[in-house]
Amino acid sequence: MSGILIVDDAAFMRMMIKDILLKNGFQVVGEAENGLVAVEKYKELKPNLVIMDITMPEMDGIEAVRKIKAIDPQAKIIMCSAMGQQAMVIEAIQAGARDFIVKPFQPDRVIDAVKKALG
Repeated sequence: MSGILIVDDAAFMRMMIKDILLKNGFQVVGEAENGLVAVEKYKELKPNLVIMDITMPEMDGIEAVRKIKAIDPQAKIIMCSAMGQQAMVIEAIQAGARDFIVKPFQPDRVIDAVKKALG
């Protein structure tokens, strides 16, 4: 069983998500600080789920979703968005994301989304 790839340009955000996942028995296989790195790590690690921030330098989450879906149409991706990013969330869902969670994170919402996506 591979695990989850966490993508966020803020290290503390990655740590927060990782913490929630580990406490709930999920495995984290890698982290990436932007979309470019996320696409490379996806190819390398083949995670069974990606938790992806929307706004990041180099390559944003939406572009990264498109690239990952092009590599693996079955990819499971959950987007993280700040309040007020509805338009971007819709775009990400159209690009192939399964679900989204809103910052600040409620741990149970994160876990629900992860369980649902891994279904």
